Amino acid sequence: MARISMDCSSSLPGIPLSVLSVPMENKYKCQQCLQVLRKPVQAQCGHRFCIHCFKELTSSGPKPCEACRQEEIYEEPISVLNSNEVFPDNAAGREIASLPARCLNQGCSWTGSIKQYEAQHEGRCELEQIKCDACQASVLRAEIDRHNERECEARTLNCKYCKLTFHFKDIKAHDDICLKFPLPCKDCGKKKIPREKFNEHIRSCAKSKSACPFSEVGCKSVVDNGKLREHEHSSTVEHLHLLLPMVLSLTRTRAEVSESGEWQEDSGLGLYRAPEEGVNVGAGAAASVHAVDLEKKVTALENIICVLNREVERSALKVEAFAHQHCLDQEKIENLVSKVGQLERAIAMRDLQLSETEQMVRELQSCTYDGIFVWKISEFSRRRQEAVAVRMPTMFSPAFYSSKYGYKMCLRLYLNGDGTGRGTHLSLFFVVMRGKCDALLKWPFSQKVTLMLLDQNNREHIIDAFRPDEMCLASCFCC
Repeated sequence: MARISMDCSSSLPGIPLSVLSVPMENKYKCQQCLQVLRKPVQAQCGHRFCIHCFKELTSSGPKPCEACRQEEIYEEPISVLNSNEVFPDNAAGREIASLPARCLNQGCSWTGSIKQYEAQHEGRCELEQIKCDACQASVLRAEIDRHNERECEARTLNCKYCKLTFHFKDIKAHDDICLKFPLPCKDCGKKKIPREKFNEHIRSCAKSKSACPFSEVGCKSVVDNGKLREHEHSSTVEHLHLLLPMVLSLTRTRAEVSESGEWQEDSGLGLYRAPEEGVNVGAGAAASVHAVDLEKKVTALENIICVLNREVERSALKVEAFAHQHCLDQEKIENLVSKVGQLERAIAMRDLQLSETEQMVRELQSCTYDGIFVWKISEFSRRRQEAVAVRMPTMFSPAFYSSKYGYKMCLRLYLNGDGTGRGTHLSLFFVVMRGKCDALLKWPFSQKVTLMLLDQNNREHIIDAFRPDEMCLASCFCC
């Protein structure tokens, strides 16, 4: 038995059964994937496999044929699948290549043979649903480029401000932290201020409002940066009144610290300390310095707390704004989902109407209204083989009419014969169909019918004329 190279480039299993336009015979089915054979090979036991399926089965060594076991004809070594004992089944491949096929994708009207399907249409249909490599979403092949450029959530983009690379789904999060992202100043109206320089701008903006420097002692004024000096000059008295209680408090604190030391006064010599009291006096001075340090620390902590309070308030406002925006986004998404559903239903209805319209146009293109119809049959040899193989034993012609509002008729053809003429003759039937104007016509149908098999060399035509029986709606003509 001839060997077959297992280095075949084909990496696809069998062709789906639903691709066929006719019922599939078992001899064309792969025993592994149970689909239509693709590049069929035949094992020494006689069973056929796709070359891809056979490579998968024998990749780890010879395997017993499960089809032989199911048919209870298992016999070693014939029923053992071996890559060295298999050959390409070209005869089956040619038969399969001529089978009629159609596209599985919804809305695609392509038809042809299996050979044409594999070579011209499979993997190229514009209406095929394929997965995006980045986000794994199902997209029509015709729209994959647009999806990759505009819709894919996982596509990579460069920030137009800082030029960093990131995923599209992270664009909103990135905008919130991008140092180059432009921000507007609500006070002066200036736009496109980089985030990294926004705080500096706020401090220097003449129209930006800031708290008075004396806010730590009780001034509650908030003024523009450009008018801060004017406020300080005009409110000097008020600021002094606010400072007075603090100064008096510090003075009392120092006095209390000073009184804790034992000072003596001499009218002639002034103030002096006894030598043994030096330690106590030193402790009093240290306590005074410590009190001043504590005062400075308290002031600094108060300033920090004020700043933190402002940050907390700003963050709370931002969170509230984000929550509101989230609700708006959710409503927008729900509306878009509903709209997409409506559009999909409308598209399905349009596709159905378009299919019906195309069928009607095809019928009208070949329809006649004078009672004369010439039926040209293309690919006669192939259709005859299909009729002999009982895959498509009968054919119907397009409808035609005896007049504009007359009888509706068609022809039915058996290329391999029918009844007593099967296998030896070609059988042609005349069929009267249900029409829209039947109520206006005379019944039963009794018109003279002439059937003619035209010789393309114009030498000898086969002609038969008859009047249908009153009880029959179809009459036949065999040749």
